[in-house]
Amino acid sequence: MFVSIKGLITEVGGLMTHGAVIAREYGIPAVVGVENATKLIKDGEWIRVHGTEGYIEIV
Repeated sequence: MFVSIKGLITEVGGLMTHGAVIAREYGIPAVVGVENATKLIKDGEWIRVHGTEGYIEIV
């Protein structure tokens, strides 16, 4: 799955969670611990994942 995604957002976890570690290995931007991400981001919406800064942006 990770070879086909452009970024990762999770609602739970931290910098050492499995998703965050694998995203780093693949060079994919990731933001973890985004409260209510599944409620805020609707299907089909375009988003930007600012992994270095630690925030997401709904375009």
